[in-house]
Amino acid sequence: MSTHARSEVVPETLAGYRLDQALAQMFPEFSRSRLTEWLKRGDVTMDGVARKPRTRVAGGERIEVRAEQVPDPRIEPQDVDFEVAWEDDAVIVVNKPAGLVVHPGAGNADGTLQNGLLLRYPEVAALPRAGLVHRIDKDTSGLLLVARTLTAHTALVRQLAEHEISREYRAICHGVLTGGGSVDAPIGRHPTDRLRMAVRDGGREAVTHYRLIERFAHHTLVQVMLETGRTHQVRVHFAHLRHPLVGDPVYGGRRRRPPGNDTLLIEALEGFQRQALHAARLEFAHPDTGENVSVQADDPDDLANLIEALRSHAIREAS
Repeated sequence: MSTHARSEVVPETLAGYRLDQALAQMFPEFSRSRLTEWLKRGDVTMDGVARKPRTRVAGGERIEVRAEQVPDPRIEPQDVDFEVAWEDDAVIVVNKPAGLVVHPGAGNADGTLQNGLLLRYPEVAALPRAGLVHRIDKDTSGLLLVARTLTAHTALVRQLAEHEISREYRAICHGVLTGGGSVDAPIGRHPTDRLRMAVRDGGREAVTHYRLIERFAHHTLVQVMLETGRTHQVRVHFAHLRHPLVGDPVYGGRRRRPPGNDTLLIEALEGFQRQALHAARLEFAHPDTGENVSVQADDPDDLANLIEALRSHAIREAS
C-alpha cells in the first residue's frame, strides 16, 4: 500500500475556480479523475474539511492530500518470463513475447505480464494496473510502457492521450502493396460479433500510417505508425485495406496458400501461428526529465524466420 501526502495553499490566481479544477492545476502529477475520486472519498480536504468537487475556492485555503493507493488483492505476484528492454527508477519498457497476455481478464486469470510485474517490481502494486500505460494483444510481440511511480504513470498516460508517444510496428500483410499510405477509418465494436472490432460509422477515430519496407512475391513487409491506439487497430485497418496480416486468426479470414507449390514457403506460413505484428519502437518524453527516450526491439525469431522464408521464396520465384 502506498500513501500520497501533499499540502499546498490555493494560489490567488485560482480564485473562483471549482475545487476539482483548482486541484488539477495545483497537482498536475495526478490525473483529474484520480483527484476527483480522492475528493469524493474524503482523502482531500480544504482547511481541514472534506469538500465537494464543485466547491468554489477563494484563494489562500490550505489543501491537504492524503490518499492511499490500495493494490488489487485478486492479482497475485507470479514468476512470469519477460524481457526488459530499458528501465530506470521511473519507467520500464518491456519487450513482451508473443503469447503472453498483458493483464488478467476473461479466460486469463493469472500468468499475465501484470502478475510478473508485481513480482519483479513490487512498487507497482500501488499503481493502476501495476503501472501499465497501454497494452498490446496477446499474440503481438514487442514493446510497451510501464510506469514505476504515480507521477510517471500520470505523465505517460497524458502523453498517450495527446498522441505524444511514437509507436512503430513491423508487420507482414498478404498481397503486394504498391506504396505507403494512411488509413483514417473509425473503429468500433463489431455489430454482431462482440469479440471483434470493425471499421464502422459511429466508431472512435482511428488513424494508421504505413510505409513499405520490403516487397516479396505475394506479401509485403511494412512499417506501421499509430496516430491513435484503438483495440486491434493495425489488424482491423489492414483487413479493411484487403491486405490482412499474415497469421491473423480473427481478421485474416481463411488461411491463404501462396500460388505455386513451394513447400518451404507453405511450411513457413502454416507454421506461423499468430498475427505477423511486432511493436518495434517506442519514443516518449521521460516523465521526470523531459528528455527524449527511444527504445527499439529486434524482430523475434519467429518473425525473422518468416521474413527470411518470404525473401528466399521471392528469389526462387524470380530465378
